[in-house]
Amino acid sequence: MEEALRASLPGAAPELRIIRTEGDRFESALLSSGSTVGIFVREIEEELLAGRIDLAVHSLKDLPTTQPPGLVLAAIPAREDPRDVLVVRQGGGLGDLPPGATVGTGSPRRIGQLLALRPDLRFEAIRGNVDTRVRKLLDGEVDALVLAAAGLKRLGASGAVFHFLPYEMILPAPGQGALAIEVRSNDETLVTEIGTRLNHGETASAVRAERAFLRALGGGCQMPVGALGTLLGEHLSLQGVVAAPDGSTLLREETRGPARDPESVGEELGRKVLEAGASGLLARSGRKGWER
Repeated sequence: MEEALRASLPGAAPELRIIRTEGDRFESALLSSGSTVGIFVREIEEELLAGRIDLAVHSLKDLPTTQPPGLVLAAIPAREDPRDVLVVRQGGGLGDLPPGATVGTGSPRRIGQLLALRPDLRFEAIRGNVDTRVRKLLDGEVDALVLAAAGLKRLGASGAVFHFLPYEMILPAPGQGALAIEVRSNDETLVTEIGTRLNHGETASAVRAERAFLRALGGGCQMPVGALGTLLGEHLSLQGVVAAPDGSTLLREETRGPARDPESVGEELGRKVLEAGASGLLARSGRKGWER
């Protein structure tokens, strides 16, 4: 992404600044608190609003569904693979895990969908970067991991076996695999330059629908909610799921609408799952945990 930014801003010399956020520093404590909305972006946005940085690159699934006053998403670049991946030391996929196997993930979305397929599984929250998690798998702390394919591809990992989980089995988090470039809304030149050069229209439409679906359910990235938008010519297909914490119930719906108005597609799907009883499942989940 750094190279793409340099190419999109000819004549400029962007300086990379890494900001460790509250979520990066205190993951375990915050996981149990439930106060997780925006913890991976809040401090970055404060730096942006204060003018100490000029743009921010986020993992889109970490972003709240609305931006603070004064900030705007200037571009959503082409998306990486949105799928989840089962990572094991050796052998086959989900069906080949031994009875009662321990899977490393703290994501309510993943846990609920996996328990619907394998009620015998146990789960353990494992934090850290991709290499840290894979090392814990290889050391035998868990029998398998579930990670985002995009993170594996961007950061790399070795020494383990990967099995991509199909969408029919588990839907990704809204915005999974996508990045977002956030800037100050009054920086019109930067908004135009970044938007013109880096925004990917198909990705933007798909994730706008996914985020509208999540917003219609009243929450953020910590909810047990999956979604996937797919463009079909001038139309947009949107699948969504809300999972019970124990996997006993999955509310999975799909809708289609005009690709030119992705928010309306997401809102329609939100209405469908709420009418099907999603509010009760979300209340049972406690809305704790987050996607990483």
